Amino acid sequence: MTVATPTFDLVVAANRLPLDHVVDASGESTWRRSPGGLVTAMESVMAGRDAAWVGWAGGPGPALEPFRDEGIYLRPVGLSPTEIQEYYEGFSNDTLWPIYHDVIVPATFHRNWWNTYRTINHRFAMAIAEVAAPGATVWVHDYQLQLVPAMVRSIRPDVRIGWFNHIPFPPVELFSQLPWRRALVEGLLGADFLGFQRADDAQNFLRCCRRLLGMTTKAGTVTFTPPGEDPAARRTVRASAIPISVDFRTLDELARTPEVIARAAEIRASLGNPKILLLGIDRLDYTKGIRHRLKAYEELLQDKAITPPDVTLMQVATPSRERVDAYRHLREEIERTVGSINGEYSDIGSPAVYYLYQTYPKSEMAAMFLAADVMLVTPLRDGMNLIAKEYVASRHDLGGALVLSEFAGAWHEMHQAFICNPHDIEGVKQTIMRAITAPEDERRRRMRALRKRVAVHDVQRWATRYLDALASAPARQRGPTRVSDKEMRGAEQASIAIAAFAARPRVVVAADFDGTLSPFVLDPMQARAVPGGLEVLQAAAALDGVTVAVVSGRDLATLATLTGFGPDDGITLIGSHGAQVSLGEHANLDDPANINPTRDAGLLDEDATARLRVVRGELEAIRSRYPAVRLEDKPSAVALHTRGVEPSVAAAATTAALEVGERHPGVHVMPGKNVVELTVLEANKGNAVINLARATSSDATLYLGDDVTDEAAFAALDPASGDLTVKVGDGETVAALRVPEPTSVVALLELFVDQRRVAQRRDQG
Repeated sequence: MTVATPTFDLVVAANRLPLDHVVDASGESTWRRSPGGLVTAMESVMAGRDAAWVGWAGGPGPALEPFRDEGIYLRPVGLSPTEIQEYYEGFSNDTLWPIYHDVIVPATFHRNWWNTYRTINHRFAMAIAEVAAPGATVWVHDYQLQLVPAMVRSIRPDVRIGWFNHIPFPPVELFSQLPWRRALVEGLLGADFLGFQRADDAQNFLRCCRRLLGMTTKAGTVTFTPPGEDPAARRTVRASAIPISVDFRTLDELARTPEVIARAAEIRASLGNPKILLLGIDRLDYTKGIRHRLKAYEELLQDKAITPPDVTLMQVATPSRERVDAYRHLREEIERTVGSINGEYSDIGSPAVYYLYQTYPKSEMAAMFLAADVMLVTPLRDGMNLIAKEYVASRHDLGGALVLSEFAGAWHEMHQAFICNPHDIEGVKQTIMRAITAPEDERRRRMRALRKRVAVHDVQRWATRYLDALASAPARQRGPTRVSDKEMRGAEQASIAIAAFAARPRVVVAADFDGTLSPFVLDPMQARAVPGGLEVLQAAAALDGVTVAVVSGRDLATLATLTGFGPDDGITLIGSHGAQVSLGEHANLDDPANINPTRDAGLLDEDATARLRVVRGELEAIRSRYPAVRLEDKPSAVALHTRGVEPSVAAAATTAALEVGERHPGVHVMPGKNVVELTVLEANKGNAVINLARATSSDATLYLGDDVTDEAAFAALDPASGDLTVKVGDGETVAALRVPEPTSVVALLELFVDQRRVAQRRDQG
């Protein structure tokens, strides 16, 4: 008999479970507490709740059977060794982590990592949907699971979804480097409420929505229509800062126990009872500023401002991501630095630095906190840094001093600490000396204020504030959106038409780029094809009898850069609305003479060159009057872009640009979506596609586009001859079919590839 999976009103999803499954050398398996601030914080929040926790068990292999631990239902998610490498070590920690932490080390971009990240996020979403009760609250955590909110919403629109980011969220200038930035933002917008550590993080996210995706943001909310949805399905998502904290009462009680107090004395005695003990406890990560801290400490020794054994440093480094190259190199560098400092400044029995590379239980950590005179928390960038709060919560004696980086999220709540800029080595040295030499009454006053802050704003208050914010977020959609009869008929019509087209012997498949393969963005050079868009074109080009082209108003060089396609990829690139052509190397080209030759500004005659110069000067004058607009230079044209510009300004600039075209004979005006292009060569996409079809002796052409300029191609093609035209998005069109947005283009092209393969197998069989 099959036992039904239990369901819960609260489901927490994080990359890790609160327990790790560990298998020793003898094959014995055990469970041990997972490391990390997220698990530490959430354990006390989950205590006493009838809830489920979905997460990875920390090792390779299939998902283990669900079980309960201290009343919490744990639902493991399995990861293979390759998935650990690509999803966790790769995309999460070698792509996202550097971008989200100011690119302290360079980020790495691999498409296969992204594909695995999507796969694992979907696996998490399915597990969440399995254990969530009707109308449940789902609380997703951190950067490893940014696609999960939208995935859960698509599966279970009845649940309430929140997401909390434990690390910083980067400025738009850094986030925009990610090729998959739109998918990540849209994944997060599946939530009802997004929580961040700092107000700056929430604002960074809203700026990304506004500047990269053109969404409307106001008063901490973003309003948008989900991809592929009817405008009536517009949603509003709130983003706000709710900084995380620690379980103050539990830590305070632990630090007051006789065992911990005695252990603190033992630690100081084992270190030679220094007059001043400096302490650093960090996960071994390049964001934590350990190298900078050691440099400052070494210089203090050089300056003889401090000398062992009177002053010593104990640095604890918790192992982290040991298979990622950047972390292995960091460990080697830190260990070399510690060895160098000790070799230069230590006496026998009195090392200048006590370096410990291991993980310690809570009681031992509390003893270290009590033993330390100065706690050094100096990350280069950190979402919060709970060590700072744990140290304060443990100092019931009001002793100790906290040196805190202004780039830790904790700084926004803990201004009574001794604050430093970790990049300023001299400043760090001075701050450490201030903490060491501060009068006792000043240190006690600072610590009392810090403890009051952490006690009031503890982890329970954080969780309550977060869940209250999630519950009061804009109303969720109560049930699945019903597909209209019109949409159903449209989908059926498209499937039938694609199947018929795919059965023809020789065909051209051509698609516009911006708005068709790529969503629109404010900066045209940041445009990227939606996931799968370029891959499906390559798959189509590999089929017998298929010629594939990307047709754009972009100049040829820019189009090649944005697509990454070169001659060897077998895909023809048609730029500048047909004025430029780069032929893909495919066997289907019968008569190259029918293709327009590549033309660029160097081949313009003197009159055309002069006209282009004059036109550009007049458009530059328009830009000087309306600084928000942008100009784009092309080999035979200049385009004025108004995307993202305030509507009245955009209208005025557009009118002025149209008037420039009207004043100059021989200048052709091509208005489009938020753009006016003035060209001195007469070319259009329709002629370009017709010429390509003739050169390849094709029986029919499939053309997909979204813009006014694509209407020339729609009009030039002949449905009676088997040509098929597809409009992407809204607006009047002569195209035969319509799809809502670029991801739908990918689905339609995938359908073509599948149908083509079926037709070819049928012909061969």
